[in-house]
This record gives sequence, structure tokens and C-alpha cells, in this order.
Amino acid sequence: MQIIHTISELRDLVSAYKKKGKVIGFVPTMGNLHDGHLQLVKMALAQSDIVICSIFVNPLQFGEGEDFEQYPRTLDADADKLDKVGCHIIFSPAVDEMYPKSMGGGRDQTQVSVPGISDILEGASRPGHFTGVATIVAKLFNMVQPDKAVFGEKDYQQLQVIKRFVRELCFPVEIVSHPIVRESNGLAMSSRNGYLSTDQKQQASALYHTLENLKKKITNHSSKKTPLEYYAMIESNAIENLNSQGFVTDYLTIRKADLTMPTGQERNLVILVTAYLGNTRLLDNIKISF
Repeated sequence: MQIIHTISELRDLVSAYKKKGKVIGFVPTMGNLHDGHLQLVKMALAQSDIVICSIFVNPLQFGEGEDFEQYPRTLDADADKLDKVGCHIIFSPAVDEMYPKSMGGGRDQTQVSVPGISDILEGASRPGHFTGVATIVAKLFNMVQPDKAVFGEKDYQQLQVIKRFVRELCFPVEIVSHPIVRESNGLAMSSRNGYLSTDQKQQASALYHTLENLKKKITNHSSKKTPLEYYAMIESNAIENLNSQGFVTDYLTIRKADLTMPTGQERNLVILVTAYLGNTRLLDNIKISF
């Protein structure tokens, strides 16, 4: 496995592999890797000849007061994990390599904005977040030139943002999604779970159990209320229940698969929740087909 830090070296390696007809798989991460990330790499390995994993904590997707400075940088441990699963290349650039100061250093440079979908839910709570995500993923796609890129479904809205800009900007990349990887208690794996105490990790499993309960209520809906009235009621009840357990719920919402509001006629939905437990912001979702 190789660890490289510059765009020029990355491009030379990719060019050599492509000349040999190799299929390039790509897994972008911010490091501090857990088993969920490694499952993405394994999926990429199953579908590609060469797998590249980027490790870059992207300042452009962090808002004021968020945890950019505190976000764990664990390159040595990450490299060991990736080597063991068979990753071929780690691309771990410095901030100045990705956002040269001579070009404005990031926020003054060209950015990729995906209107509409970037402004709701997570985008409403974290203004500018998805512009930062779309910009860095677009830059990485141009650097890595992957045939396939694998993303986890835990960040469901992020996945939809990426799929849309890839389609609309004609990137020749197949976006592959991997189901959410969970702890034994149901908690969705996340690098930020490391901020939780042992007791909080157990408590945090209530997010997933809440989603499972809502899924059962929707699939077994027998109320006299209309579907939309019923959705509003169970959303409100679930938020109240989570808050009574010590969470501070940002949003919990039932949406169509494309994240627009349901009409009540759909048979494919997604429930999304974001809540704080202490100072840690947790995300989860569950898909429904009935």
C-alpha cells in the first residue's frame, strides 16, 4: 500500500493504472476510520482493480463553531487498518495542497453548489455544509478519476447531493452506496461516536430503535387519520420521546426517497433523524418500502 500526499503523484499513479486498463475504485473519508469505512473499502475492492482511499479533513464543510480543529487526525492507525483490508493507495493531502493559499485558500475559490436539496434538513441546520461537501468531492473526483466511488447511506442527504451533482455535471463516475453499518446495539457507526461516553453510546441506540418503531407504525398503519396526518402525529410523538430521554432533537422527518415531502401515496419513504446527545451530533435514517 502506498501513502501519497500530492496531487501530481496521485495523477501519475492513476494514469499508469488506467493505461493498463485497471478499474479504479474510490472511497473518500475524513479519516478516524471505523469498521463502517472499512466495509466501504471492501465493497470497492470487490468491484475494482485498484482502490484509493482519501483521508482529508475538509475545512470547507465545517461551519463556525463546529469541530474542525478537534476532529481526530489518526493517519497512522487509519493506514494500518486500510493496509490490512487490502487498500492500494491512501491519498492524504495537506489543506494547502487541496486549497492553495495562492488561490484564496478555499472559501474564495470556485465552489460547487447543488441548489434546493442542499438547503433543507441538514443543509438548513448547517448552512454551507453541502457546498463544502460537493466542492471537495468534485475536486477529489477530478484528481482520482475513479470509475466507481463508494459512499455510506448513513449520510443519506449527502449521498443524494453527490448523486445529483455527478449526474448534472456529467462526471463519469458510478456512485455506489453501502447500507448503514451499525454497532451491536443498533447505533450507526460514525467517527463522531468517539465523542460519546460508554453510557452515552448505549443511550444513543435509542435513535435507531425510534426509527425502527416508526417504520413498523407506518407499514402497519391502521389509523383513521390520513397518511399525512398520521405521519405528523408520529413524528411529533417520536421527537417528544427522544427529548424526554435526554436528546435534543434537531429534526425527525418522514420524506420521499428524493427528500421531498410525501403526499401520502408513496410506498418508498425514508425517515431521517438528527439529534444532539450532550455535545455530539448524531445522524441516522431508515428506508421503508411497503
